[in-house]
Amino acid sequence: MAFTGNYMCTSFKVEVLKAVHNFTNSTGNTFRCAMYTNSASFTAATTAYTATNEVSGTAYVAKGNALVNVTPTSSSTTAFTDFSDTTWSSSTITARGAMIYNDSASGDPSVVILDFGSDKASSAGDFTIVFPTGDATSAIIRIA
Repeated sequence: MAFTGNYMCTSFKVEVLKAVHNFTNSTGNTFRCAMYTNSASFTAATTAYTATNEVSGTAYVAKGNALVNVTPTSSSTTAFTDFSDTTWSSSTITARGAMIYNDSASGDPSVVILDFGSDKASSAGDFTIVFPTGDATSAIIRIA
């Protein structure tokens, strides 16, 4: 099976209400971005990081990159947070999508699933995930 879209994980929504996740920059939890092959099968029901179907390649380390959090804020009735772009430098990787998860919380709970729409690759070059603008209409995590 393949990726089937972008999702904010349902378990994450419940965990937000239980105060499992802290997105505050420099004092909050550590969030990571792991990348996966087209064989990965993730939906909104995905609950935690898994190594199954995670990519491998030059300059990619299992569990992915640690992300730099942007402290949550709000605009009008929407709260949002974002991350700085992340790069695997001088890498040779092919990935179909990614998972952002909380590496500080017990069980590495998933936050969002990202579907790249097709395989993306780097060959002895940079593989960069560019996150959208951190605002109420575009941020990677928004609660309206």
